[in-house]
Amino acid sequence: MDSAASAALYTSHVLKDGDSFLIANGYGDIAGPTEGLFHDDTRLLSLYRLGLGGGRPALLSASVSRDNVFFVAHMTNRALSPIGESGTPQGLVHIARTRLLLQERMYERISCTNYDSRTAVLPLRFELAADFRDMFEVRGSVRKARGEMLASHDDSCRRRFQYRGLDGVLRSSFIAFSRPPVAEDGGGLDIDLRIEPGGHTELYVEAGLAGGDELPPSRERFRQAATQARLRMRHRQRRGARISSNGPLFDEWMQRSRSDLALLTSELASGPYPYAGIPWFSTPFGRDAVITALQTLWLDPGLARGVLRFLAEHQAQEESAFLDSAPGKIMHETRKGEMSSLRELPFGLYYGGVDTTPLFVLLAGAYARRTGDHGFIDTLWPALSAATAWIERVCDANPWGLLDYARREASGLANQGWKDSEDSVFHADGRFPVGPIALIEVQGYAYAAFRAMADLGRRRGEANAARWDARAERLRDIVQAKFWMPEAGYYGIAVDGEGRLCEVRASNPGHLLYVGLPEPAQAKAVAEQLMSPAFYTGWGLRTLAKGEPRYNPMSYHNGSVWPHDSALCASGIARYHGRDVAARLLRSAFETAVHFDMRLPELYCGFARRPGVPPIPYPVACLPQAWAAGSPFLLLQACLGVEIDGEHGVVHVDRPRLPPGIDDVRVRGLIVGDQKVDLVFKQFGDRVGVFSESRNEHAIPVNLRS
Repeated sequence: MDSAASAALYTSHVLKDGDSFLIANGYGDIAGPTEGLFHDDTRLLSLYRLGLGGGRPALLSASVSRDNVFFVAHMTNRALSPIGESGTPQGLVHIARTRLLLQERMYERISCTNYDSRTAVLPLRFELAADFRDMFEVRGSVRKARGEMLASHDDSCRRRFQYRGLDGVLRSSFIAFSRPPVAEDGGGLDIDLRIEPGGHTELYVEAGLAGGDELPPSRERFRQAATQARLRMRHRQRRGARISSNGPLFDEWMQRSRSDLALLTSELASGPYPYAGIPWFSTPFGRDAVITALQTLWLDPGLARGVLRFLAEHQAQEESAFLDSAPGKIMHETRKGEMSSLRELPFGLYYGGVDTTPLFVLLAGAYARRTGDHGFIDTLWPALSAATAWIERVCDANPWGLLDYARREASGLANQGWKDSEDSVFHADGRFPVGPIALIEVQGYAYAAFRAMADLGRRRGEANAARWDARAERLRDIVQAKFWMPEAGYYGIAVDGEGRLCEVRASNPGHLLYVGLPEPAQAKAVAEQLMSPAFYTGWGLRTLAKGEPRYNPMSYHNGSVWPHDSALCASGIARYHGRDVAARLLRSAFETAVHFDMRLPELYCGFARRPGVPPIPYPVACLPQAWAAGSPFLLLQACLGVEIDGEHGVVHVDRPRLPPGIDDVRVRGLIVGDQKVDLVFKQFGDRVGVFSESRNEHAIPVNLRS
């Protein structure tokens, strides 16, 4: 196999619509262990491989369109065996494979053009299978037993697969072709395409959940689906303000990030909701959605509204050790697969995240400031009150007044912050701490949640507002006393159940700066260390400082770089007068994206940057990932210093900086109250000027602090 063919097999291309997604290799084949057509955490198609003349076509190129609607692979034939007296030499037939996903169904067009002076006969072989594996099985979980695979049903151009799960549910999928096969067997079917000299022909394929319409695939159906898919994606991409600049490549990064968020955002009954990432996390997660909503809040408050409503509707109402739930707690994730249905795993509706609840409250406060939409906050108030009551109960039960966690059954997550791998929290000698564990960044989220409730409560005339203010101040004092390491000039990562500090330098304290908890001197010390070679790789910030125990730049959480983490740290540093640092980190993220087809992956390895060497990928990172796609927008906001007071209809701009190499940034269609405004940032020497262009009769004031 040549190097190009090998690279194509290991390059994944993703499509998503609603609760379905498809992941395939560069040829468009579903053949690898983690590839497939998935719906509701179940793999509906596990093998779909195109062969030609007993081999594989030669790949010319493969890509997903910039709007994330189409996958297109361009291929050509290898030399075909003679039929009669003539064969087809290599490279004379062009094969274009165009695919889209719409409403739980894959639509594909295989277009073939013959550039030979003789008739070509293309013997196509389609290998087919459906294993109906749960996503957790695809990820590596081994089950004691599985359900029953039922016999497939063949009907000329259509094949149906069926599986009866241990939960008693009959799951069915199908694949259909626009032409009948010339031969078929248990492993697939054969279709011959005859193409005259200079001629062109097409084959159409559909696959997905069985039980919908069973009309045969056709050109008309493909075109209708393509039009509808484009319109749906265009609608999602029009949400929120748009960013442009005098840098074409920078604009491409912004647009690709916007397209990825549109791809990952599903329209639920509660409103838009960003699914966490593909392939492993294409489902609603609490923490990921809240962070993504915070990253994009200044541009698109509607996303935050959808997230808040969904999470409020799924708030825990009862105690469950298996689900790690308690009244008032906000969900960590939800799953719809067989294993979750059978409670082989707790993730059907799981609450094992200590940070999601305070983040939910924090987001509500930020949304209210951004929009002035207190009517919506009033509808959320019972959920916000219950969430805050849960935070208070946990803090009151902790001997030091900290918000902590400890899983209640072995099936749950051992670590319940955003760094949730089992080895991500430890002492300076490498030992794992005894629980319950209080993470440093979680205390920051709780501090911000109390502050948000106090602000919202005062507006509502709530008697508890003063108490929440007092709790926030008390928690700030406890954090300074329990987590600050004077000799290191940094915060430790966690306090364990015995009150011992895990004296480890990780990126987590950067999130304290994001919520404004530290005093300026301590914030400065944290910022300086984050930008030191121990953390800063040139591509972003490591999750764990080089030289700490368990440091490994190839690990998931102990030395890798996560774009959302770097962005939150950058935003926090900017809050303490560090906009130049934010601009530096934005540039690092942009230069990283250049090496990943203008995308930021979930994470990448934390090796130091070297001249001529690109960032090293993490092998199984999700791409796209919602909070990675949202990171460029938070980084840009950190540079521009934009804050929007929707209640009073004012835009505040504090000491703006433009990204390096960019002299002009425009933010178009920014919603401020019930109006829209365009903001223009221009570089004038060493200063940045800001101009507003109102789309309404009344100008929106912009308060600039330079």
